[in-house]
Order: sequence, then structure tokens, then C-alpha cells
Amino acid sequence: MDLFSTSAYLAIKTNMLYDALGVPNIGMEFSLGKRWSIAAYWMYAWWNNNHHHNYWRIYGGGISLRKWFGKASKVKPLQGHHLGINAQAFTYDFEVGGKGYMAGIPGGTLLDRTSYAVGAEYGYSLPIAKRLNIDFSVVAGYMGGRYYEYEPLDGPYVWKATKNRHWIGPTKAEVSLVWLLGHGNYNNKKKGGDK
Repeated sequence: MDLFSTSAYLAIKTNMLYDALGVPNIGMEFSLGKRWSIAAYWMYAWWNNNHHHNYWRIYGGGISLRKWFGKASKVKPLQGHHLGINAQAFTYDFEVGGKGYMAGIPGGTLLDRTSYAVGAEYGYSLPIAKRLNIDFSVVAGYMGGRYYEYEPLDGPYVWKATKNRHWIGPTKAEVSLVWLLGHGNYNNKKKGGDK
């Protein structure tokens, strides 16, 4: 019996690392069959304090194509080890009372010179309850995009420099709480999957 073709396997998740940094986020993952899945997420935070010019703005999202392997992934989709390819698009504005760093065109949208990242992903999804997993993963690759350095004064912002980012290294870390949805998509303590 092919579990991958007879049931719909879906997971809703939130990256607890982003949550801890004050960046609400939500993601979904679908099993595609043959131990493949596709995952997507969106994050959005816009915190500011105009009196002190303290900003913490970030929004954007990403998508991953994953291949699951190992003994657990043979029992049920969306558990065990996974390798994948990840792509992200995002913008940000970090400034906490000193020099600020803003990605994208000031006043623009996500599509106006967004920052982006692509990389290879490794992870492991650990069952912790009947319908809950914790998914640990890390992505390493390339991150690029234009960003602006500025200094906030008493009202206006003084633009200091326009730079292009070229980063090779870790581009994403994930410790996600995963809620398993769908008929038969639950963890069994004895077998690690369906009864």
C-alpha cells in the first residue's frame, strides 16, 4: 500500500526562532509523493518607535523542495531526515538607535530590489506528540541584494551609502513547531507512523 498516494499529508508550521525574535511567521508543507514535499512560509514584522527611531522591519517568504530519507520517512511522509533546495525573497530595516540598514528601495515594496537567498538545506523532523513534530533545519548558500545605510536624526533620515550584499554561508535556521493535518497523518509511538 502506497501511503503517499492514498492520503493527503499536510503540515502547518511556525519557525520558533523567528517567533522568539518578534517576527510572526506561518508555513505550510505538502507531501508530493515518493518521499518528496514542498514547503512555503511567510513572515511579517513591523515594529517601530518614532521617538527613538527604533525599527525592526522584516517581511518576505521562501519555498523549499525537499526529499525525505531514512527509516522514518518510509513509514510516513514529513518525518525523518530531509535534504532540499531553498529560495527566499525578503526586505528588512534594522536600526536600534544608531546606524540603520534597509534592504530594498526606501518606501518601496518587496518587489523593489528585494534581497534574495538560495541554498541547500538539511533537516530532521522529530515527532513530539500525536499530531506535533519539531522540524530542525539549516540552509547554506548565497544571499544577495542592495541595501542602504542611514542614520536617523531628529526627523529626517540621512542616507550614508548604497551597497550590494554578497554573502556565502548560512542563510536560514529553522526550529519549527509542526502541526500534522490530514487523514492518517499522525505519529504512532510504536511504529513512528500509521497504525
